Amino acid sequence: MKFNCSKNDLIQALQIAGRAVATKPQTPILSGIYMKASEGTLELQATDYEIGVVCKIDADVEEEGILVAPGRYFSEVSRNLPGNTVTLTNDNNDNTIHISSGSAHFTLLKMNSEEFPCIRPLNNASHFTIRDTVLKKLIRKTSFACANDETRLIFTGCLLELEEEAVRMAATNTHRLSLDQEVLEGYEGDKKQVIIPARILGELEHSLNSDIPCDVTVNISYNEISFSFENLYLTSRLIEGQFPDYHRVIPSDFKTRVTIDTAAFMAAVNRVSLIARSSEYNIVKLDFSMGQVHISSNSPEIGHAEETVPVVIDGPDVQIAFNGTYITDVLKHVDTKEFYLSLNESLNPAAVRETEDEAFIYIVTPVRVSR
Repeated sequence: MKFNCSKNDLIQALQIAGRAVATKPQTPILSGIYMKASEGTLELQATDYEIGVVCKIDADVEEEGILVAPGRYFSEVSRNLPGNTVTLTNDNNDNTIHISSGSAHFTLLKMNSEEFPCIRPLNNASHFTIRDTVLKKLIRKTSFACANDETRLIFTGCLLELEEEAVRMAATNTHRLSLDQEVLEGYEGDKKQVIIPARILGELEHSLNSDIPCDVTVNISYNEISFSFENLYLTSRLIEGQFPDYHRVIPSDFKTRVTIDTAAFMAAVNRVSLIARSSEYNIVKLDFSMGQVHISSNSPEIGHAEETVPVVIDGPDVQIAFNGTYITDVLKHVDTKEFYLSLNESLNPAAVRETEDEAFIYIVTPVRVSR
């Protein structure tokens, strides 16, 4: 193998592929990055068996070939090369990889490419196409609500629902639920529900950063999902199990709806939470009355904080308390200047909605506190 390529292109590809390199590999080969040079293209692959990444960049290929480089060292060497162009050579009779750029030259031991579990396209899979901006919005609006507790695996992923002309994504950790929906044109398959690990969705959201909108092709098999766009292919195992019926936790109506300035309210809750964060539940109390919300928190060991923010209240006054993090988390993803907070009684779930997007809804369970 011998090729030349842009150092910046190589570094960017290694950053993307590197996120699938196993940190504690089941087998040593999973710590490597697979490279295939052919027909003006360098293909890089990495996998930890849970997720897989295939990334392609342009390269001047003088001799086609395949090798597996040690992921960590190859990435570190590439980042620190002095020139703008990288030359990589490998002799099949030699167990080394030669990397040159500018005045620098490195030699790394290669790994056994025959042991690498190459990533193959999904066969016999259902598929659909979605705009990258739409998919990124669905992920951003929901995945933050997933659980981090691996003992409850179902809740560490997002539910993807497909039906004619509609795609929905939902996430919950049992204390909160985030749901968003978009129109899906051209889908003619059966109604489908799959649970996608939040990890691959995070990688996907990070990678959907093109300045020019593009289409993403999604393939779904019985236990895997893949996303393909531009020169990138991501694949992941699906989470097995039954996602809870989220419709049951969305109240059918509310007695009170409050219109609130998003930035002002989030800033106030953040400030008041400085006192509450010392406790396990980060409890912030909200008292809606007389055209304002009184926000307060108290810690016997630290002190007390309170602040008021003007609001528009439509309905009876309400006193309620939440985990402050569950409030600020959703407000980071609200895209409108104002939002609606819909309420019933102090121990009933509340809903956050954007003023200009009825498809998005966030349900949060209150905390019981003594008054």
